[in-house]
Amino acid sequence: MVRLLKRLVFICIILIVTPVIFFAITFFIVTSEPAPPNTSATLVTDVTQLNQIKVDAAIQPTSIEEISVLIKSHDGPISIGGARHSMGGQIATEKALHLDMRKYNKILLLDTLKKEIRVQTGITWRQIQEVIDRHNLSVQIMQTYANFTVGGSLSVNVHGRYIGHGPIIHSVKSISIILADGSLVEASPRQNADIFYGCIGGYGGLGVIVEATLQLTDNCKVERIDQHMTVDDYPNYFKTQIRNNESIIFHNADIYPNDYTDIHAVSYQKTEKPLTITDRLNPIDSNYKVERFAIWLVSEFPRGKWLRQHVGDPLFFSSDQVKWRNYEAGHDAAELEPTSRKNSTYVLQEYFVPIDRFQSFVPTMAAILNQHHVNMVNVSVRHAKKDSLSVLSWARSEVFCFVLYYKQGTSESEQQEVGVWTRKLIDAAISEKGSYYLPYQLHATKNQFERCYNRIGDFIQLKKRLDPTNKFRNKFWDKYNPSANLK
Repeated sequence: MVRLLKRLVFICIILIVTPVIFFAITFFIVTSEPAPPNTSATLVTDVTQLNQIKVDAAIQPTSIEEISVLIKSHDGPISIGGARHSMGGQIATEKALHLDMRKYNKILLLDTLKKEIRVQTGITWRQIQEVIDRHNLSVQIMQTYANFTVGGSLSVNVHGRYIGHGPIIHSVKSISIILADGSLVEASPRQNADIFYGCIGGYGGLGVIVEATLQLTDNCKVERIDQHMTVDDYPNYFKTQIRNNESIIFHNADIYPNDYTDIHAVSYQKTEKPLTITDRLNPIDSNYKVERFAIWLVSEFPRGKWLRQHVGDPLFFSSDQVKWRNYEAGHDAAELEPTSRKNSTYVLQEYFVPIDRFQSFVPTMAAILNQHHVNMVNVSVRHAKKDSLSVLSWARSEVFCFVLYYKQGTSESEQQEVGVWTRKLIDAAISEKGSYYLPYQLHATKNQFERCYNRIGDFIQLKKRLDPTNKFRNKFWDKYNPSANLK
């Protein structure tokens, strides 16, 4: 009997490992060719490669004076872009003057006593980390990946995996904005507050955010802890173990597709234990072949999702891990980047649901995704406290954030199919008194947008005052700006 069991185990291993090796060889052969460069100086696109937008010119300014002159002297539309990780045309529109802010990236002031930093908004979070880490300081709120620019992060009002925090607006002390007439305005919760609350999360519709003062915090060592459970058990686990635990810095929980019944909760808590990873920051010269192969395996191999849940994750999380907060906050988006996005691409979506609606939303979400055979790579659950500040707030109550990372085809019919199930998910979130996130593909109807962002009227009135000729535009505002008076 024992021999028979051993043979069965051996056969199972062969059945699993052999095709994996075959697919691995195929993957590395297929991905050995580098992606062709973008040779068009006037073609602006985002990371998904789904939105190819022809602009009149793309300029990389390096000073406030240059930006002001460009805005004052240009009569047509102006669009603004940074690292280009928004995924639905939020960075450009046809025939626009596109301001590529990535060369506008200096640190202007670092006050280590107040734990504040003043930066030009084309700077990336990684560039900030390389400076503040020397002073054992850390960014208070940012997204998981450090490649994004500060300006882009402010414009979409990002959030991360930080427990006890919400969107980035809670950590911003002040901003400077260049308006449609070329004037420079300082805004904060106490000065020009309407502009401050409109521009953060305003998707470049009111002006160019050129400087920002951000609140920092202390760097510290963090220890990884994780636990598997059913989806039904997660809300109580979160409320009793995570929500009010001041030692927890980062937290997220991954729901495994395609069953969507099991969840893996991962937290990083403060510790004084010895480091297992001694580097202070994530290395920036990795090729990420293993990470990219893992994502490809999950999305392409017939048993890939099972292997990730039952083999890959248990192996990866089997060892203890202690690292610096800045290391964990400095992930590189390149680890997600496939060699080619020509025939298929990886895309994000996100939905926000009040925390007491978690258990009713998940099965509805799962049913929609499975009905449409969505090739889901991961569903990551985050947490955010209520945001009553930004005009276009996505967290009108304390929420769980469902971050969907999936693979889709690039053909017109495949993009249309994504639109069908996206609108169903938005309706599902609305039915739970929730919302959806705006930096992604523009599949939502105008009615859905206005139901989720019910202060859009206040935003448009502010835009009429600050940008009466509708100079600041992009594909997002071209679709969802409801004012008939703006040409």
